[in-house]
Amino acid sequence: MIQTIDLRGTLTTPAALLAAVPRAVTSVTSASDVAAELIADVKARGEAALLDQAERLDHVRPAQVRVPAEHFLEAVAGLDPAVRTAVEETIRRVRLASAAQVPPAVTTTIGEGATIRQRWQPVNRVGLYVPAGKAVYPSSVVMNVVPAQVAGVASIALASPPQSRYDGRVHPTILAVAALLGVDEVYAMGGAGAIGALAYGVPDLGLDPVQIVTGPGNVYVAAAKRLIRGQAGIDSEAGPTDILVIADAHADPALVAADLVSQAEHDELAAAVLVTDSVELADAVSTLLTALAATTTHSERVTASLTGHQSAIVLVDDLAVAAAFSNAFGPEHLEIQTRTPETVLATIENAGAIFLGPHSPVSLGDYSAGSNHVLPTGGQARFSSALGAYTFLRPQQVVSYDREALRAVSANIAAFSHAEALPAHGDAVTARFAAENAPDNAEH
Repeated sequence: MIQTIDLRGTLTTPAALLAAVPRAVTSVTSASDVAAELIADVKARGEAALLDQAERLDHVRPAQVRVPAEHFLEAVAGLDPAVRTAVEETIRRVRLASAAQVPPAVTTTIGEGATIRQRWQPVNRVGLYVPAGKAVYPSSVVMNVVPAQVAGVASIALASPPQSRYDGRVHPTILAVAALLGVDEVYAMGGAGAIGALAYGVPDLGLDPVQIVTGPGNVYVAAAKRLIRGQAGIDSEAGPTDILVIADAHADPALVAADLVSQAEHDELAAAVLVTDSVELADAVSTLLTALAATTTHSERVTASLTGHQSAIVLVDDLAVAAAFSNAFGPEHLEIQTRTPETVLATIENAGAIFLGPHSPVSLGDYSAGSNHVLPTGGQARFSSALGAYTFLRPQQVVSYDREALRAVSANIAAFSHAEALPAHGDAVTARFAAENAPDNAEH
């Protein structure tokens, strides 16, 4: 079923490992043209474009794009009590973990009368995207909203696709969670068009542009986020999910297989990768995957994911090579199921979120760990990080020098400005001391 990539006895340079990484054939780049057309349509026609796109892509035309207040009330009233309990506990946990991501303000004294204050300023307005295609993600409401609130963001707009099952409304569970979090600006819009609407605004909807767009989505959402970067900031492109498990002979093959399937059920393009130095474990997991794929609820989706080019069992000579391969892959989710997980962790550089040991599955992070599940996908963990409170914060340096502190460095500034052939830079400093440096007037 799942392919095997045998790297034993081969070159394991960073370039060779990067070349061996399995990736989905469909890429963000290939979806860019479609995403660009959808965004341009929204910029040109506003709400009408969003309604037409919903009818064509979501197979339903919402009665209204902006969610009215009564829909929130109905959604909260109809929320399953067990789901509400789970949501409220997850909110509490994510709020605790997010609070740890807000750096304190620090003032550094450079010299007498000279200070630099480092402060972290939140953006004022953000747009949060919550997908609802093959599955519904109330957990993503929590993961998007809570860090923004912890960071101090004042204005939050949330977008989620309209649901044909609910007559074009946003899924009621998503609305209920938004209401529990105090978010009342929600739009029934999805895909690339929604990302464009958040970034550029929709005047006839009263939707003002946002400064940052965050949240997971399909490949078209990821492409749209790439396209609007510059108009607004983004967390990461966050396309189809991926999981990489590093495991040795001590791992339980049933747990490894279950974890791979848990992410494969998201999407046909989801990547599920096992990297191991144990042939016995590899064979056992491969056999179990075939059985699980045939019996799991979303069998067709899981089978497509596991048999896709992006999924594989990778055989390596040792765990050092396994870690090097993982660093080249840059997984969204990395599980380490080895005899000594901390030893392997010490060699890991690139990962969105890391789960150690047999009792820390990715599903824990998806819902109840307190960590954030909005993570960089498609190898972007090599240079991007998870969504967090810091995503909505901008570091700003506040410089305060008194007159004597400036005088102490004025000669240095002048020297730099002349060396760079920018004499006006130095003049801007010496002008502050012009009066005291001027020759005395004769009458005085």
